[in-house]
Amino acid sequence: MTYRRILAGAAAVLTGVALAGCSSADAGSDGDVTLTLRLWDENVATSYEGSIEAFEAANPGIKVELNVVPWDNYFNTLRNEVGSGAGDDLFWINGASVGDYIDNGNLVNITETLGEEAISGWEESVVNQYSTDGQLWGVPQLTDGGSAFYVNQDLLDEAGVTAQELSDASWSPNSDDDTLLPLLQKLTIDENGNNAASADFDPDNVATYGFNAAAELQNIQLNFIYSNGGTYQDAEGNLTFTNEKTVEAYQYLVDLINEYHVAPPAEATNGNGDYTRDEFLQGNIAVFESGTYNLANVQSGAEFNWSITEIAAGPEGKGTTAPGIIVAGNANSEHPEEQQALLEWLGSAEGAEYIGAEGAAVPAVTDARAAYDEYWAGQDVDTTPFFSVLEGTEPGQPVIGANFNAQAEAFTPILNDVFTGATPVGEGLQEAEDAANAVS
Repeated sequence: MTYRRILAGAAAVLTGVALAGCSSADAGSDGDVTLTLRLWDENVATSYEGSIEAFEAANPGIKVELNVVPWDNYFNTLRNEVGSGAGDDLFWINGASVGDYIDNGNLVNITETLGEEAISGWEESVVNQYSTDGQLWGVPQLTDGGSAFYVNQDLLDEAGVTAQELSDASWSPNSDDDTLLPLLQKLTIDENGNNAASADFDPDNVATYGFNAAAELQNIQLNFIYSNGGTYQDAEGNLTFTNEKTVEAYQYLVDLINEYHVAPPAEATNGNGDYTRDEFLQGNIAVFESGTYNLANVQSGAEFNWSITEIAAGPEGKGTTAPGIIVAGNANSEHPEEQQALLEWLGSAEGAEYIGAEGAAVPAVTDARAAYDEYWAGQDVDTTPFFSVLEGTEPGQPVIGANFNAQAEAFTPILNDVFTGATPVGEGLQEAEDAANAVS
């Protein structure tokens, strides 16, 4: 099997559809059909290698190349390639982007192609996320579970804070009810050793921050909005930033950054999705709220004692989403039969267990989940908090809408100014909502 990594999406932009033509399925000189599978995660790509080797052994005449494109360039180049009538034969897609491809007829209808029997073996929440009018538009590959707190146990011990205290804490717009902020203040230490609750605390010279508050959508914005009883969108995909409870959640996050200084300045985190993760791995952030997709990164990168605990609650409890990722079939593929065979394989327990077996991600094929649990148990890592947080509650709605990416281009600069404090929260959220909803 050939395993290709595209190191810079700029190449795709410069060459236009030429790259797209190279990545579509072709018959090799030996008569084999070569399919390309596009994704953005290096860790899962490595796990896929074993699965693809097994697929090729069982399907002589079909070769598969993995096309790993960095996240920052992934969707721009994908849109250009698929829109031109080319593109990879199969590709990962997320909930925020899938609507455009469904509306434009770019995806293979999985309900018609693979049938209800196959669908019954997949995580229900992911099936529901990628279905419209009873039709499923991709094969579920990953499910994130819920969010959890990754904690630097060494920093917690130094500050006299326990992981259990953090998971038992509650945040609130009402300071009298807020038990999370005092813990984060104890965990935020300046260069002179003063914590953020001290009158001598120097916010301009912070050594370690307590928390990763930032404009990150899945694990920060949505969690705080939903745990306060707010909304992010309505059923039609219109943004609802001005919902009263949503405004309160954003105000709380902005205050963590700019008033209490328990999180890094937004100038560092805006547009840099990996910043707080990397700072956590370097021992500069005590509590990192994130999903299962960062578990392998933390396990390989952290050189301190760490653990996982449930996230804190808000006024409406512990709100978190549980989004998934699908692998979609490109309707442009010149080899639909071979494409279908690979989709079937990736949706089977045998094909998906490779993902879980190395702990790279949680398989959305239900019978492959055991391999994931077994891997992390063998690493002495308890993954329970990612899943116990979802027990007895309905996960919050992941972002939806065919126009979301275009909306995000319109509102993100405004929202960035809200997080830096350049624009007041209420004013900025109104501007952001208006800009997003003006996108047709």
